[in-house]
Amino acid sequence: MKTPLPEKARLLERLKQGNFNVPDFIYVPAIDFEKKKFETLNAFLKKHQESFKVLARSVHPQEEHFKGGTFESLETYGDLGGIQYARKQMIKSVASIKKLSIIRQQKFNHAPAVDPDEMGVIVMPFIDGSSVMAKMIGGHWEFGYCRDRLHKVQQDPYITRTPHDQKLLQISDDIQTHLGFACEIEYVISADNEIHTVQAKDISHIEMLEPAESKRSIKLDGIFRIRKRRNYRERMVYVMDNTAFYTSVIGKCEDMILGSEGPAIGIKDILDVIKTYEATLEDFALKHQRFGVIKLTTDVVRELYPIANHYLDDVPDLQKQLSNALHNNRYKIDYFLSEADTFITKDRIRIDLCGHDAYGINTVRTPVWCAYWNLDRHEKIVNEFKRLGFKTGDTIGIDIDPEEKPRIYRL
Repeated sequence: MKTPLPEKARLLERLKQGNFNVPDFIYVPAIDFEKKKFETLNAFLKKHQESFKVLARSVHPQEEHFKGGTFESLETYGDLGGIQYARKQMIKSVASIKKLSIIRQQKFNHAPAVDPDEMGVIVMPFIDGSSVMAKMIGGHWEFGYCRDRLHKVQQDPYITRTPHDQKLLQISDDIQTHLGFACEIEYVISADNEIHTVQAKDISHIEMLEPAESKRSIKLDGIFRIRKRRNYRERMVYVMDNTAFYTSVIGKCEDMILGSEGPAIGIKDILDVIKTYEATLEDFALKHQRFGVIKLTTDVVRELYPIANHYLDDVPDLQKQLSNALHNNRYKIDYFLSEADTFITKDRIRIDLCGHDAYGINTVRTPVWCAYWNLDRHEKIVNEFKRLGFKTGDTIGIDIDPEEKPRIYRL
C-alpha cells in the first residue's frame, strides 16, 4: 500500500497540478535516504545544474501537527552531499535547537511523538527574492513581508492588506479556492517580480479569536509588535536576572579557590549552579504554554561573564569544564527566550524573526510583543520592578495607551 504524502509535499503537488507557479521540486522520503536510493534526486539536481544553491525544506510525516517553522529548512549546495548535510541538520535540530519547542507543543497542543529519522526533504531550486506569507483574516487577505534578499538596506517585517502587486490577491484567492480550505500560503518574489508559490498549509482547524487593571504598575516607553490587533495582554512571567546568576557562579568559584565554612566546594558544585538555572528555565517553559520574560539584566553582565568564564584559569582542566558549561548555558537561555512571546526589557531588543515567527498563523492570537524602557531610565525602572516585588511566576498585564506607551501591572 502506497504511503500518503506528507501535507507539505501533497499540497505543493496539488498546486503544481493546478498550474500555479510552483518551482520545480522533488520530494525525497526518509526511506530513500535510508536505502541510498538517489537516482531520481541526482537526475533532478543534474537538471538544475545552473542552481549553485538549492532550498531543502523539511518534510516530516508529523509536521502538519506542529506550528510553522518548528522544523528546519535550509539553503545548501545543489549536490547530493549538500542535501544529505541539510537533512542531517534538520534531524539534529529536533534534538537540540527545536527540542524545547517540540516538547511544549506536545504538552500544550497534543502534538504527536516525532521520530527524527523519518525526516524527508523537499528540494527545489533556490530563488533569490523576498518572502511573503498570505492568509485570510476576518474576511480580508493579509500579507506579511520579510527576508528581502534583494536589497542591501533591510526593513523590519510588516503586515499589510495591500500587497506590492495586486496579482497576489487574485492568486491567493485562486489557491484557496483550488485547495478548498483556509490556507496559509508562502511566496517568494524574485528580482523580476515573478511570484513563486513555494508552500501552502491547511489552517482550517486553527481557531482565531479576537480584565481588570492593578494599581501596581510601571509605565514604559514603547512597544514593538508587528500585529496591532489588541492593546492588552496578560502573561505569566519569568524574571531573568543574569547579574545574580553570574554573581552566584563567581561566588562558588571563590569558595572553591579561597575556601569557605562548611563542606569543601568542588567543580561539581559550581556546575550544579548552572544546571539548576537551566532546569528552572526548562521547567518554567514546560509549565506555561504562553509566557513573558522580564529582563532585568544590567551592563554589568558583560563584565561578569568573562570573569566567571576565566575565574579558574589557574586550573585548566576545571576551567575548561566551567567554560563549556557557561558557553552552552547561553544557548539554553536563547532557546528559552525563543519560546516566549512577550519581552519586557531595556530598549527595543532585536529579535531574529523568521516568517512564521513574525506573521505565521500562530501569531494571529499570540504575536510577539516587546515592551521596553529607554536606556537612560534603566536603573530607575529596574529598581521600580524590584520595589514592587515583580518575581517569577507573577501574572502581569500589559496595557497599551493610544500613544503606544505600555503600562505593566501585577495582577
